[in-house]
Amino acid sequence: MKLNQFLFAILLFSFHSIVAQNKNIEKAVIKTILHCDHCKQCETCGKNFNTELYKIKGLKTFELNDTAMTITVYYNPKKTNLQTIKNKISAMGYDADDIKADAVAYENLDNCCKIK
Repeated sequence: MKLNQFLFAILLFSFHSIVAQNKNIEKAVIKTILHCDHCKQCETCGKNFNTELYKIKGLKTFELNDTAMTITVYYNPKKTNLQTIKNKISAMGYDADDIKADAVAYENLDNCCKIK
Protein backbone atom coordinates (compact mmCIF):
# COMPACT_ATOMS: atom_id res chain seq x y z
CA MET A 1 0.00 0.00 0.00
CA LYS A 2 2.78 2.44 0.93
CA LEU A 3 4.61 1.55 -2.27
CA ASN A 4 1.52 2.52 -4.31
CA GLN A 5 1.26 5.84 -2.46
CA PHE A 6 4.95 6.47 -3.03
CA LEU A 7 4.69 5.71 -6.75
CA PHE A 8 1.59 7.89 -7.03
CA ALA A 9 3.45 10.77 -5.33
CA ILE A 10 6.36 10.42 -7.77
CA LEU A 11 3.99 10.32 -10.72
CA LEU A 12 2.16 13.40 -9.48
CA PHE A 13 5.43 15.28 -8.94
CA SER A 14 6.68 14.32 -12.43
CA PHE A 15 3.46 15.47 -14.03
CA HIS A 16 3.61 18.78 -12.16
CA SER A 17 7.21 19.31 -13.34
CA ILE A 18 6.28 18.69 -16.96
CA VAL A 19 3.34 21.11 -16.77
CA ALA A 20 5.53 23.74 -15.11
CA GLN A 21 8.15 23.42 -17.84
CA ASN A 22 5.56 23.84 -20.60
CA LYS A 23 4.41 27.15 -19.11
CA ASN A 24 7.79 28.58 -20.10
CA ILE A 25 7.37 27.66 -23.77
CA GLU A 26 6.54 30.35 -26.30
CA LYS A 27 5.43 29.89 -29.88
CA ALA A 28 6.34 32.11 -32.82
CA VAL A 29 5.57 31.84 -36.52
CA ILE A 30 8.40 33.09 -38.72
CA LYS A 31 7.72 33.93 -42.36
CA THR A 32 10.34 32.58 -44.74
CA ILE A 33 10.69 31.53 -48.35
CA LEU A 34 10.94 27.81 -49.04
CA HIS A 35 11.45 27.12 -52.73
CA CYS A 36 10.95 23.39 -52.63
CA ASP A 37 8.16 21.20 -51.40
CA HIS A 38 10.35 18.67 -49.65
CA CYS A 39 12.58 20.67 -47.30
CA LYS A 40 11.62 18.52 -44.32
CA GLN A 41 12.70 15.35 -46.08
CA CYS A 42 15.54 16.77 -48.17
CA GLU A 43 18.83 15.04 -47.34
CA THR A 44 20.65 18.35 -47.12
CA CYS A 45 18.05 20.93 -46.07
CA GLY A 46 16.05 18.81 -43.64
CA LYS A 47 19.21 17.60 -41.98
CA ASN A 48 20.53 21.17 -41.87
CA PHE A 49 17.37 22.44 -40.15
CA ASN A 50 17.52 19.65 -37.60
CA THR A 51 21.20 20.01 -36.77
CA GLU A 52 21.48 23.79 -36.84
CA LEU A 53 18.24 24.88 -35.18
CA TYR A 54 18.58 22.36 -32.37
CA LYS A 55 21.98 23.86 -31.54
CA ILE A 56 20.06 26.82 -30.10
CA LYS A 57 19.82 26.27 -26.37
CA GLY A 58 16.18 26.68 -25.39
CA LEU A 59 14.65 25.76 -28.75
CA LYS A 60 12.24 22.93 -28.01
CA THR A 61 10.94 22.09 -31.48
CA PHE A 62 10.01 23.59 -34.83
CA GLU A 63 7.67 22.90 -37.73
CA LEU A 64 8.33 23.72 -41.38
CA ASN A 65 5.27 24.53 -43.46
CA ASP A 66 6.29 24.70 -47.11
CA THR A 67 2.75 25.62 -48.24
CA ALA A 68 2.44 28.62 -45.92
CA MET A 69 6.20 29.26 -46.12
CA THR A 70 6.57 29.50 -42.36
CA ILE A 71 8.71 28.06 -39.62
CA THR A 72 6.86 27.71 -36.33
CA VAL A 73 9.23 27.58 -33.38
CA TYR A 74 8.59 26.61 -29.78
CA TYR A 75 11.21 27.90 -27.38
CA ASN A 76 11.99 28.75 -23.78
CA PRO A 77 12.35 32.56 -23.57
CA LYS A 78 14.50 32.21 -20.45
CA LYS A 79 17.16 30.43 -22.52
CA THR A 80 16.90 32.07 -25.95
CA ASN A 81 14.97 34.73 -27.81
CA LEU A 82 13.26 35.12 -31.14
CA GLN A 83 16.03 37.31 -32.54
CA THR A 84 18.62 34.56 -31.94
CA ILE A 85 16.41 32.03 -33.70
CA LYS A 86 15.84 34.35 -36.67
CA ASN A 87 19.57 35.06 -36.93
CA LYS A 88 20.28 31.31 -37.03
CA ILE A 89 17.70 30.79 -39.78
CA SER A 90 19.28 33.63 -41.76
CA ALA A 91 22.74 32.12 -41.25
CA MET A 92 21.38 28.89 -42.75
CA GLY A 93 20.45 30.71 -45.97
CA TYR A 94 16.75 31.41 -45.42
CA ASP A 95 14.81 34.60 -44.79
CA ALA A 96 13.36 34.98 -41.30
CA ASP A 97 10.65 37.63 -41.27
CA ASP A 98 12.47 40.92 -41.87
CA ILE A 99 15.96 39.38 -41.69
CA LYS A 100 17.23 38.46 -45.14
CA ALA A 101 19.07 35.21 -45.77
CA ASP A 102 22.84 35.33 -45.48
CA ALA A 103 24.06 35.55 -49.09
CA VAL A 104 26.94 33.08 -48.71
CA ALA A 105 24.75 30.53 -46.90
CA TYR A 106 22.05 30.93 -49.57
CA GLU A 107 24.57 30.14 -52.32
CA ASN A 108 25.53 26.95 -50.48
CA LEU A 109 21.94 25.64 -50.46
CA ASP A 110 20.96 22.83 -52.82
CA ASN A 111 19.64 24.10 -56.17
CA CYS A 112 16.12 22.89 -55.32
CA CYS A 113 16.05 25.37 -52.43
CA LYS A 114 16.97 28.41 -54.48
CA ILE A 115 14.71 30.71 -56.53
CA LYS A 116 14.42 29.32 -60.00
